[in-house]
Amino acid sequence: MIRPDPWHDLRAYTAARLALGRSGASMPTDELLRFGLAHAAARDAVQRQLDGEALAARLRDAGTESLQVASAAGDRTTFLLRPDLGRRLAPASRTLLAAAGATAASDLVLVVADGLSAPAIERNALPMLDAIRRQALPPWRIGPVVVATQARVAIGDEIGELLGGLLVAVLIGERPGLSSPDSLGIYLTWQPRRGRRDAERNCISNIRPEGLGYDEAAARLWWLCGEARQLQLTGVQLKDRSPQVRLVNPS
Repeated sequence: MIRPDPWHDLRAYTAARLALGRSGASMPTDELLRFGLAHAAARDAVQRQLDGEALAARLRDAGTESLQVASAAGDRTTFLLRPDLGRRLAPASRTLLAAAGATAASDLVLVVADGLSAPAIERNALPMLDAIRRQALPPWRIGPVVVATQARVAIGDEIGELLGGLLVAVLIGERPGLSSPDSLGIYLTWQPRRGRRDAERNCISNIRPEGLGYDEAAARLWWLCGEARQLQLTGVQLKDRSPQVRLVNPS
């Protein structure tokens, strides 16, 4: 017999695993199966390869120019075991971007990177890019979208430097959770170059239909871009006080 949990009504407001109930001293079988399914989805998201060619074709069909690059991690296993290789470009990709950088200087470089969740890119990258472009102001020059595979956040520093970007925004698949295997994050860095630290970036997280919406995420990104240009920095010194942010204890 399953004993109900008094917090059961709260499940209508969150995807968190709470009020699971008990069957004797154990978890109910259906909840155990749901946990196993969620865990498998998270593992699959990490292991899955992003089809860069297919994504580039979808971008082309949407009227968006793109460049395809790869990190120095040659395959998924190497990417997971050697995070350092995922932070820098393969030599051939570096040569490609160096050639493109002579004519592709822009204010904002957009990088789409698989990171730790290819499903996050497959499901969210195109609508997120569309929202970013729709909200862009005319003075801002947006370069071609760079699709990077086996890539970590820091690969955007090298890409942005080679393309002469004032700012780089890396749209990347975040580490999967048990209720969010397809969460997208955006990392924004002022004057990207190799050697930038994580403290020099701003992050917008949990972008997906069940989390932060595309339009709100784009509004936050453009607010941060404007402030970064004025202050000439990003990171811990740039606080996100965009109109969409609701401060619990404003100071």
